[in-house]
Amino acid sequence: MNRHYAILTGVLTLLAGLSTAAPLLAAGPGQSARPTPRSTPTLVAAVAKSADTEAPEIAGDDAGLRAWVLAFRPRALEAGIEAEVFDRALDGVRYDDAVIRRDRNQSEFTKTVWDYLGTATSDLRVQNGGKALAQWQRTLEDIEAKYGVEKEVVTAIWGLESAYGSFRGSDNVINSLATLAYDARRREFFEGELISALRILQAGDVAAEEMRGSWAGAMGHTQFMPSSFLAHAVDWNGDGRRDIWGDDPSDALASTAAYLKHFGWTEGQPWGIEVALPEEFDYLLADRSITKSAEEWTALGLTKLDGTALDAHGPAAVLLPAGAEGAAFLIYDNFAVIETYNTADAYVIGVGHLSDRIGGAGPIRQSWPRDDRALSYDERIELQTLLTEAGFDTEKIDAKIGPLTVNAVRRYQQDRGLVPDGYAPPRLLERLRNE
Repeated sequence: MNRHYAILTGVLTLLAGLSTAAPLLAAGPGQSARPTPRSTPTLVAAVAKSADTEAPEIAGDDAGLRAWVLAFRPRALEAGIEAEVFDRALDGVRYDDAVIRRDRNQSEFTKTVWDYLGTATSDLRVQNGGKALAQWQRTLEDIEAKYGVEKEVVTAIWGLESAYGSFRGSDNVINSLATLAYDARRREFFEGELISALRILQAGDVAAEEMRGSWAGAMGHTQFMPSSFLAHAVDWNGDGRRDIWGDDPSDALASTAAYLKHFGWTEGQPWGIEVALPEEFDYLLADRSITKSAEEWTALGLTKLDGTALDAHGPAAVLLPAGAEGAAFLIYDNFAVIETYNTADAYVIGVGHLSDRIGGAGPIRQSWPRDDRALSYDERIELQTLLTEAGFDTEKIDAKIGPLTVNAVRRYQQDRGLVPDGYAPPRLLERLRNE
């Protein structure tokens, strides 16, 4: 699923990982390498005041789903869905308890950023990306010319979302969305996505039986949610349909470029570059909210890895996904654009680095703290709790190591005379436990 799944899904955004400690899907080169958010009772409780979570518990079964479909029908028709389209699409839908289990209790795949990148940007995925780019080079070059999004970037998203089209999803999207909307926990969101899916059918872009995707409704080569499809999909090959599902990926690739352009992609600007930090670097400057020009970062001692001066690509921030002992990056505005596809830092680095590798660049050169492991969900809750109790308020106890928790970690590190890089490995949690 793409960051349609991150920025357009309301509660789903709350669940998405924002750091290297977030849950990440373990996948081989022949599968999607999308980080997967994890639903948990604690996170559900954290948003229990929302309209979605106030809905009563529903005993899921086919009869209940059919009754819900009848009740939903007037709302769909009022939203502009033709009765014939609605009836044909939802005839025979069945309650899919497997979809509900995946939504409520996704397995927690916790990976470090370096382990994730090892899969997401493996040699095989890079090789397959080169082959995919070569096969569709003319199309991708034309898309780049129109939208100003580099062909390697579009190819990299294609590679992480569906392994270059080999893992597009096999679930019936209408059935999955109906099941999720009926489930009531996030009814408002999934009702909206179901109406969007029906609009796609009504427009004739795809037949209902061909509308296949992930269990949560993300579709096609680059995994668009239905609402994102309506907003950004294009008919690149001019056949009268915006077809992101078929074997020809051109509509999906162009739609992805259109999406990135809409969110502000800057042609020619890197997503980020690997940089060398000076020994006396002030790690308080490694903050996404602090941006400086190449000249300013150079004056502070930052260089390219070969020691030469930084190139001017616009304002940039320092990102340390594994703290002071890991690789350091300068990230630019295009990093945030990829982030609209999926908010996990590891995913954004994965797309960016995979695009670089497909374009001929080598692997990340700096080392990682490979003796570390990512914190589990329960450990992230414990970390936030202990920090808050120690006077370094994380503001939320949600297992999400986002900016609030990173800043709390920094304050704690500063107070204890540690390197204030905001990184929270198990050894920092152990220190908190023993204080």
